[in-house]
Amino acid sequence: MKPEAGRLVTATVERQAPFGYFVSVEGQDVLLHQSEVEGELAIGEQIEVFLYHDHQDRLAATQHEPNVTLGEFGWLEVKDVHPRMGVFLDNGIQKDLLLPADQLPEMKSKWPRPGDRVYVQLEHDKQGRMLALLGREEDFAEIAVPAGKDVFNQDIIGYVYKVIKIGAFLLTEGQHLAFIHREESKEPFRVGQRVEGRVSKVRDDGRVNITTKPRKEVSYRQDAARIYDYIKNRGGRMPYTDKTDPDIIKEKFGISKAAFKRALGKLMKERRAYQEDGWTILTEQE
Repeated sequence: MKPEAGRLVTATVERQAPFGYFVSVEGQDVLLHQSEVEGELAIGEQIEVFLYHDHQDRLAATQHEPNVTLGEFGWLEVKDVHPRMGVFLDNGIQKDLLLPADQLPEMKSKWPRPGDRVYVQLEHDKQGRMLALLGREEDFAEIAVPAGKDVFNQDIIGYVYKVIKIGAFLLTEGQHLAFIHREESKEPFRVGQRVEGRVSKVRDDGRVNITTKPRKEVSYRQDAARIYDYIKNRGGRMPYTDKTDPDIIKEKFGISKAAFKRALGKLMKERRAYQEDGWTILTEQE
């Protein structure tokens, strides 16, 4: 069988060269660059190597172990982004693996960034060179584990594999399929993005919904602190109370009327503020 990139094969060390070794794979000479050698090699020794195309497009070998081989799926880290070509992934060897632009969303703002992780399969292009293909919906379904009801409200980490208009689909570190609505996060989504949140719903089919919004007991403490700072920066008074129109609250503080009332209630219960004649005022000791 003709040697092809992407496979782990057994090779025989044939001869040494100034820049490495030549090894024989299925009767074909293949260059093993010196930088790809691990330890001392002896002529005639049989070694396991991974085949790839080097920067001169020659079939070459490495003793470094790849993260995925031909046909396999795996999570790979994004190393670099090329606006026209796509993104380059770390496959455990010196030459990075290309995830082509035609595998990525049309909007480049939804492309992965360096440090993100994507679930891909190693395949060949028409010339037999290695490339990565994004995992499809059915590929994630094969590796997914249904979530139990006990994960409700638990903290969770997942990676985005598909972005749609209303949100994003993820696979969590626990192998659960998940969805997060765009209103449940403060930032837009992109493929490969790491999302930290909590489970807001466990569906009957074992999929989960995620939110990045803090739990109410945490949220209202944060809101109270932010409103307190706002009043303090205005000289200790603000013309907004629990009777203020919800649209004004949303515009000024970016939170709902209910959240605003909870935060004010906390400040007043702690005697840090009080309301008078349509104003919220900090207490004198503050």
